[in-house]
Amino acid sequence: SPKTVGEVNFLITELLQRYRHAHGLSYATCNDCLGALEGAKLEFYRRVVVPYEEIQRAANGDVY
Repeated sequence: SPKTVGEVNFLITELLQRYRHAHGLSYATCNDCLGALEGAKLEFYRRVVVPYEEIQRAANGDVY
């Protein structure tokens, strides 16, 4: 289990490298990796960040 953001970065990079080595270096492989990263980012935002921001908005008031 990662303890720092650097360790999280390392684990993500390691997974991407394993995928690249298994599938070869090509545009499609690079695109697959970027798509997976973007999908994970969007899902994390939707499932974690948005609910957190809604709690904070309710507690602190809306800026807009």
